[in-house]
Amino acid sequence: MQNTSVSNSENSPKLLDQVRAKIRLKHYSIRTEQAYTDWIKRYILHFGKRHPRDLGASEVEQFLTHLAVNGKVAASTQNQAKAALLFLYREVLAIELPWLDNVEQAKAPKRLPVVLNRDEIQAILSRLSGTNRLIASLLYGTGMRIMECLRLRVQDVDFTRREILIRDGKGAKDRVTMLPGLLAPVLQAHLDKTQGLHKEDLAQGFGAVYLPFALERKYPNAARDWIWQYVFPAAKLSTDPRSGVVRRHHIQEQSMQRAVKQAVRAAGLSKAATPHTFRHSFATHLLESGYDIRTVQDLLGHADVSTTMIYTNVLNKGGKGVTSPLDQVFSGGY
Repeated sequence: MQNTSVSNSENSPKLLDQVRAKIRLKHYSIRTEQAYTDWIKRYILHFGKRHPRDLGASEVEQFLTHLAVNGKVAASTQNQAKAALLFLYREVLAIELPWLDNVEQAKAPKRLPVVLNRDEIQAILSRLSGTNRLIASLLYGTGMRIMECLRLRVQDVDFTRREILIRDGKGAKDRVTMLPGLLAPVLQAHLDKTQGLHKEDLAQGFGAVYLPFALERKYPNAARDWIWQYVFPAAKLSTDPRSGVVRRHHIQEQSMQRAVKQAVRAAGLSKAATPHTFRHSFATHLLESGYDIRTVQDLLGHADVSTTMIYTNVLNKGGKGVTSPLDQVFSGGY
């Protein structure tokens, strides 16, 4: 088998360019693009910069084993690396390698979600302010994932019907969730302020926002329309890593994670709560209130009701809501 060095070949830069081009053709997110290209680079470097065409099943298995044993990565991380390599061989190099499908999938541990009670939710939200509080309240009040919330466009919020349209959610599916009545006036005031920022951008020659897929070519003026702007725009303009265009993106996920972490610490809570914990709490509290699990499944956007069923394990109290016999024996006091 020919030992072709990726770094020495004049074609070496083209491999990752092909990966990026194929990812964008398939409309994968920028985060997936960054993750896949990083794993492919690590895979190539691990085997002395040999071209992936010169590597096979044993090398893929060695690399994935190395990640688990030496890198001590989580199962989900190992599976992401496998997905990146599968994409490389199948989609970019056009090599069907049946053995890659047979490489054992790392088993992620089955863990119960962290759920906050209503007092803990209130304690965290009361320690957030401004846009951070509004975003956290929407996460708990709607069950959205953090990136679904940050990617909302103005036209996705329907104040008349009190609903929010979540576009291109996990699994590339759209769904509808409720807009909490309590947040409607707060969100409207926020949008009024955001519209003022958009007008300033337009006056300075900016104001165009990223549009998914081929919408920008199909509707050249849509990128500057108010309805396509992000509900939660970033404070500063930035350069799009793909196109090089300077424009205003949405708030970064990391800033919201830091804000929630600080609020949890300030509230003195011992739970490892993150922005995603609000989604878990939303689902659990709806089930506690007697809503049908199929309804909760639709609101969360789960493809299978078995995914939603996990919340039945954390309802009401610990131990599946069963009263301990010790508590019954000493019901009058211990």
